[in-house]
Amino acid sequence: MVTWKNSKRTGDLLLLANVLVWVVLLNALASFYFFRLDLTEEKRYTIQPQTKVLLQSLEDELFVEVFLEGKELNPEFRRLQKSIRETLDEFRIYSNNKVKFTFTDPLQATNERARNEFIADLNARGVSPRNVIETRNGERVEKFVFPGALVSYQGFETGVMLLRGSRAQNINQSIEEIEFELANDIHKLSNTNRKRIGLLRGHGELDSLGFASFNNALLEQYDVFKVSLNRKAALTGYDLIVVAKPTQAFSEADKYKLDQYIMRGGKVMFLLDRLDVDMNQVSQEDYLAFPYDLNLDDQLFKYGVRINPDLIQDRVSGRYPIVVGGDRNQPQIMQLEWPFFPLANQYAQHPVTRNLDATLFRFVSSIDTVKATGVSKTPLVYSSVYARKVMAPVKVTVNDLRRQMRDEAFTSGPIVMGYLLEGKFTSLYKNRFAPEGVEAANFIEESLPTKLVVMADGDLARNDVNPRDGNPQPLGLDPFTQYTFSNQDLLLNTVAYMLDENGLIKARNKEVKVRPLDKIKIKNERTFWQVLNLGLPVLVIIVFGFARAYWRRLKYSRF
Repeated sequence: MVTWKNSKRTGDLLLLANVLVWVVLLNALASFYFFRLDLTEEKRYTIQPQTKVLLQSLEDELFVEVFLEGKELNPEFRRLQKSIRETLDEFRIYSNNKVKFTFTDPLQATNERARNEFIADLNARGVSPRNVIETRNGERVEKFVFPGALVSYQGFETGVMLLRGSRAQNINQSIEEIEFELANDIHKLSNTNRKRIGLLRGHGELDSLGFASFNNALLEQYDVFKVSLNRKAALTGYDLIVVAKPTQAFSEADKYKLDQYIMRGGKVMFLLDRLDVDMNQVSQEDYLAFPYDLNLDDQLFKYGVRINPDLIQDRVSGRYPIVVGGDRNQPQIMQLEWPFFPLANQYAQHPVTRNLDATLFRFVSSIDTVKATGVSKTPLVYSSVYARKVMAPVKVTVNDLRRQMRDEAFTSGPIVMGYLLEGKFTSLYKNRFAPEGVEAANFIEESLPTKLVVMADGDLARNDVNPRDGNPQPLGLDPFTQYTFSNQDLLLNTVAYMLDENGLIKARNKEVKVRPLDKIKIKNERTFWQVLNLGLPVLVIIVFGFARAYWRRLKYSRF
């Protein structure tokens, strides 16, 4: 009997030793083969491969200081804070601990003056506070939160806002965008090979003041140059050309240079007005808008799209101020919805347009597609369903705002207002003579794979100018309501997609599903689930106790 016990003890020790050896071996192997498992349905904790490559390429330590901190954050902002922390923790792991981060409460300063100075400094560096109003115990509570961060790398710094829009209902969209927003800012700071963007000039395009907001946004990440086609033998050295609201006709030589730039794989963003609308004339009762003669119709047709000579009217629209009464000294002004200013809130399922707020269009035309072999066409943005097309010449007068419009007349929507074209394009000058005065020795008749974007509204990139100080206002800002539409986000996302060879913008495809509980079902089945949750574990333990006692009685009854 003693011998059997000693033998059993020896066997147990050998088993323990084997287990310990295997644990050590598995840990050693795990140190060489790193992997993480994400068991969520939407892969919310999975970092995109493009982001991993970016993080692994960091040459120095990168610091992120997040300011969404404090004891009084509501549950929604705590959820956003938790997601930011989880994302940064993943960044730390995949960067081999080069990403360092901390959370700071901007309101913890010892006195009000120091706190105000700190807040003003954050605002100047790109982290703006959000005013949150809540009701607690029947009382109205107002406070500031700072859903943003400062990213620092090799002596450079940039601010990033991690809350989309201005309201807490955007929390889920913000969580989906965390990886892209942080990775995009890291790319801005660490990228030493900046892309070159050319702004086309010489055809009455938007001037520097009207294009200032978008231009400044581009300069944060790209090198931007003004380009005049008549001064160049060929259009080379640019990764993207932006054609922003030309008002004068393109010569055949200019079209040829633009065409051959595309054939060599160049990318072009066309922001074009099809009809000429003079805002100084819209107060007249009989003012008519006629089409521009840009001489680009045949070129766009060859590439696969046609901008129609019409204007879209939409019942879901922006507002325009008109005088409705009063006298000369104190006029009564009211903002009325103007159907010529469509508010687009229907987008394609595409990284460019994901999670965008409404975009304000002004005097936009419809776009149709035509056959173009080898070219895929993605409609990016639509009008609402309550829209219609008005063919040129179009009567454009603010006096129509005073008239009642019939809803049954607005039934042609949704109407496409912008297209993304991708693939291999055929030259407009294939089987044609080259224009006079151009170098045609190296003519290319079919392009390399490339991308074009055609938006039927040149004003999409035009910012207003403050009449008091003459300074440009943010792109998309409505000066009357002080609401900023998503014009700049749409354009910047489009540029990022067209120039993003590493595919970083694919991080915008991340989706975080909200699975709210069914409140009606909870109310009706509350008692059942309470009894089940409290009683079932006790019942399982009792059954297990009886079963174990019965098994032991059977086992030892023969002795």
